Amino acid sequence: MATSGALTGAGPAVPRHRSAFFGAAAIVVALDQLTKHWALQALADGPIDLVGSLRLNLTFNDGAAFSMGGGRTTLIALGGLLIAAVIVHLGWKAEHRAWAVGLGIVLGGAAGNLVDRAWRAGDGMLGGRVIDFIDLQWWPVFNVADVSLWVGIGVLAVASWREPWGD
Repeated sequence: MATSGALTGAGPAVPRHRSAFFGAAAIVVALDQLTKHWALQALADGPIDLVGSLRLNLTFNDGAAFSMGGGRTTLIALGGLLIAAVIVHLGWKAEHRAWAVGLGIVLGGAAGNLVDRAWRAGDGMLGGRVIDFIDLQWWPVFNVADVSLWVGIGVLAVASWREPWGD
């Protein structure tokens, strides 16, 4: 696919991978919200022990990662929106598929938790609490969006090694 620069003769055609970027983000948000919906229903009566220390345990997080900054939900959400805007800008310009997918996964993770902040019950605008349910019992409880943030960062690390940004 060509950029507008190629169409106007302003420069060489640069492939953009916007569909990979937005597709990865959409898949992550969908999986995150589906699993949170499931957790609300299945874990309402208490945790489910799986194997070893792994269990599914419904919690509601009004803080940032690892429940830090509790009670500052709106401020955390506004910071998340700013970061998401930067990721959208970078993803829009991604010239390599791996960068687009990695940024899309990170955006999906951020957006999944922002959906909770915007639509779940809470105090004021963007004051909702994030649903967490994956409990290792030796690590803070987390969700699919949180895992996606780290997976996306891993994809970006590999992409930076294989296809440096802008090359």
